[in-house]
Amino acid sequence: MKSMSRHTAHSLERGSSAALVFGLVAFAAVAVPASASASAGGSSVTGHVYVNDNTAGTNTIGAFDRHSDGTLTPEPGSPFPAGGAGTGAGLASQGAIQFAAGGRLVLAADAASNQISVLRVNRNGSLSPVPGGVVSSGGATPVSIAVHGSLVYVANAGTAATNYTGFRLGRGGQLFRIPGFTVTLPSAAQPGDVLFNGTGTKLVGTRVGTSQIDSFTVGFGGRLTPARGSPFQAQGLGPFGSEFRPTHPSQLFVSNAHNTAADSGTISAFTDSRGTLTPVAGSPFADDQMAPCWVEITHDGRFLFTVNTASGTISRFSIAVGGELTLLGSTPVAATGGVGAVDARLSPDGRYLYVDESKIGSVGVFVVHGGSLTELPSSPVKLPAGAAPAGVIAS
Repeated sequence: MKSMSRHTAHSLERGSSAALVFGLVAFAAVAVPASASASAGGSSVTGHVYVNDNTAGTNTIGAFDRHSDGTLTPEPGSPFPAGGAGTGAGLASQGAIQFAAGGRLVLAADAASNQISVLRVNRNGSLSPVPGGVVSSGGATPVSIAVHGSLVYVANAGTAATNYTGFRLGRGGQLFRIPGFTVTLPSAAQPGDVLFNGTGTKLVGTRVGTSQIDSFTVGFGGRLTPARGSPFQAQGLGPFGSEFRPTHPSQLFVSNAHNTAADSGTISAFTDSRGTLTPVAGSPFADDQMAPCWVEITHDGRFLFTVNTASGTISRFSIAVGGELTLLGSTPVAATGGVGAVDARLSPDGRYLYVDESKIGSVGVFVVHGGSLTELPSSPVKLPAGAAPAGVIAS
């Protein structure tokens, strides 16, 4: 629920519903329609791309106008202060920035100050802080955020207070911690991703440090019930990025990033039945690359892309009806050999894939043709100085 959710074809929240329970319609006046403005090259502005810069000290959000040809130009005023502090280094996580309230709000992890920031998306794509929008994450080192309607869960990866903490998003855009909605994890767990499925009935989290996967059913008010057998043993070392299939909310795909043999990365496919994770026949599926970390699935559920951070490539798979994967090949990320490319997100129309290239502080842009990818000549686009980006979203 990488489900503008990770999947903007269904909503602008990761694994989210179309409406908020607590009346976030107050933000409708600042919704983000496609702009009629045009770039210098004549390509109209159709949306925006935001990156959690994770800058040391004051954290910022890098913002770009997204044009109809997929190209990016910096949003005037970018980068925008998030309100908390970043670490200035990679977060080793997926989902450190997310949309909420149908794309009218941005939620960002401030890992160094143990906070979550909420910002309003203005009509022109600029960001404004929500009054009272910076809150404690409920633990140490927040690295991943899951959103479904007005319910928010945060994965805190710091050894001092490792957990999943639940929040409710209020009418004014402030986050309110829900008493009793914290799941404590072992200090060695190092959660890397937390996400809802598309219906908000399930939530999973990856434990990178102990190679396990937490699985919960989501009950009344968002209360989590661990599935029998949870946490489940992963099928490889370092389960990392994860994604529910947009067209099948009971199919879960998880990248196994830390296998140590050469080109030994794999992707696991599971069926989630009331929270119980059962591997799909043939799982895990070979990636033939190193460190497949971040996972993104096309809105039609037909193809899966995974960013191989150590190999500098993006592997491409087709997805069968039952969840079986077939490797189609791997596309190189051009800049500096692509090593250090991390999180990825599709545009709402599914035509472009935006890749956070953390090592060089840039955003890569790829054209999507079914299960193939072609990098644009203008890619990558530079982020502001000092950015150590962690997470990317697109409207």
